[in-house]
Amino acid sequence: MRHLALDVIRDEHQALAAMLRSMGLLVAQAERERHPPNFAVLRAMLFYVDEFPERLHHPKESELLFPRVRERCPELSATLDRLDADHDRGEAAIRVLEHTMLAYEVLGESRRQAFVDAMERYVSSYLSHMSVEESEVLPAARAHLTEADWAVLDAAFATNRDPLTGHPADDVFRPLFSRIVMAAPAPVGLG
Repeated sequence: MRHLALDVIRDEHQALAAMLRSMGLLVAQAERERHPPNFAVLRAMLFYVDEFPERLHHPKESELLFPRVRERCPELSATLDRLDADHDRGEAAIRVLEHTMLAYEVLGESRRQAFVDAMERYVSSYLSHMSVEESEVLPAARAHLTEADWAVLDAAFATNRDPLTGHPADDVFRPLFSRIVMAAPAPVGLG
């Protein structure tokens, strides 16, 4: 049986992975061409990560999905603890990345490598996090959660409206997504 929550989680993971990879490509291209990256586009992309996955997606995983999986699959407790800790550090991690980017933007070359390294760590860590969720947590959820669990999860995740998963952007976010799509490299943008 299909569960809307699983579809939404996977769609959001794919959108976030595309955004993260595009951020990495933008930085790598700037490195190859030996110039600073487009900081305005990177700020918009980081804002997206902070606004959608960090504030909308992760709380539902930590508050609704993980406790149910933990209850039914105690053998995953250590994994779920690690994933919850990642979620708890998410806002701080993005602030560190934003700070290193700002330092590079305003102080120049002396701060370039710190930013490049921070970006690589951030993208790698995030992709690894989602991989664990998809390879361990979601299969366990599919196998062990009850229909009552799925009713709650499906209702909660049905309210997610991430524009990168095909939903229309709210008017307030439309300029953000236009900026990202027009300037970011594929797979997210046309730049």
